[in-house]
Amino acid sequence: MDALPVRLLPETDLRRTLEDTVATHASRAAFVVSGIGSLRGALLRFAGEREPTALDGDLEILTLAGTIAENGAHLHMSVADASGGVFGGHVTYGCRVRTTAEVLLVLLPEWSFTRELDPATGCAELIVRSSGRGGRRS
Repeated sequence: MDALPVRLLPETDLRRTLEDTVATHASRAAFVVSGIGSLRGALLRFAGEREPTALDGDLEILTLAGTIAENGAHLHMSVADASGGVFGGHVTYGCRVRTTAEVLLVLLPEWSFTRELDPATGCAELIVRSSGRGGRRS
């Protein structure tokens, strides 16, 4: 395991930048362990919904966690608005950093994550493979 603390700059797309950062480090599997910061609006997909909901205005990132596979991320985030209202859901593209996002990534060089269609759920789900131990899959 390799810890990689990163700071995302203003106006960058949170999800895209994290996916690009993992790819730049030639990693095919990573966890987002922790994340805080601020956003200028967000697009979150709430539980059971098919489309994301736009949250406007300045937001504080309270929590950020998830996995980053070689073909996409599965991230959850909770944010607070200026009145302290809290919202949470799946992070989609379009969450723009306002001042900073401070994120701790854990890169897993011995593993490979992909997202593949699971007939049981109808969704692209995480597939875990070992890169160095005989291709174990779970």
